[in-house]
Amino acid sequence: MQAIIDAVRDGRLDARIAVVISNRSDAPGLQRAREAGIETLVCDHRPHRTRDDYDRSLVDELKRRGVTLVCLAGFMRLLGGAFLSAFPNAVLNVHPSLLPAFPGVDAQRQALAHGVRVTGATVHLVTPELDGGPIILQAQVPVHEHDTVESLSARILVEEHRIYVEAITIAISGDWTLDGRRFLYQTPGTSLNRTRSEYSR
Repeated sequence: MQAIIDAVRDGRLDARIAVVISNRSDAPGLQRAREAGIETLVCDHRPHRTRDDYDRSLVDELKRRGVTLVCLAGFMRLLGGAFLSAFPNAVLNVHPSLLPAFPGVDAQRQALAHGVRVTGATVHLVTPELDGGPIILQAQVPVHEHDTVESLSARILVEEHRIYVEAITIAISGDWTLDGRRFLYQTPGTSLNRTRSEYSR
């Protein structure tokens, strides 16, 4: 979230952050948002009877503020059909692995346990399938022999911050289409569609 705030403030991202929402009042991101002059909102999931009830309450708050793109950052709850149907192909998430490898929690620990030589970060569209939506951007991060979860996570985080801002720029440009699961981005001023892999570093 801080990377997005910084990119908007620096003019690298032509967008406005309408609100930062958390289901936890102690989430550090809320204080960061307040310090940046951004509206914050705590929407506790516990009083709601079902997931759909909670999702609909989130949708109401976002729609009330004119939100058109939702960016998840550390929001550890699955969003269901009630939410995703209100923002079709307009919910982004960043994940610390090269999806579809190592979805879910502890992706960095999974990578080390599997002995992979390369992992990374992925920004994808959110679908009902956990970490299974179309991939917008990915970035590779080498796994070093003496890496710990902490050291690997720190290097992946650098790439997460970079490609999330790039992916948001692409998403709000509207110069993209979906071909099945493939996310195709049309470079402004050209007639050729390129896949997201050509924008990875």
